[in-house]
Amino acid sequence: MADMLKITQTRSIIEQLEAAKRTIKALGLGRPNYSVVKKDTPAIRGMLRKVAHLVRVEELKK
Repeated sequence: MADMLKITQTRSIIEQLEAAKRTIKALGLGRPNYSVVKKDTPAIRGMLRKVAHLVRVEELKK
């Protein structure tokens, strides 16, 4: 498992289910092409599975 994950939103949340919109907001995203770096935890991985069609994930090693 990687230490950190770089999460980039690739698609808009317009016309997405409310659960996907809330998950994107919880990840700290909101607009396409925005990125955040989060610690790699099971909770974050679960959130990413829910919105896999909207984001791109890169594993960052120390």
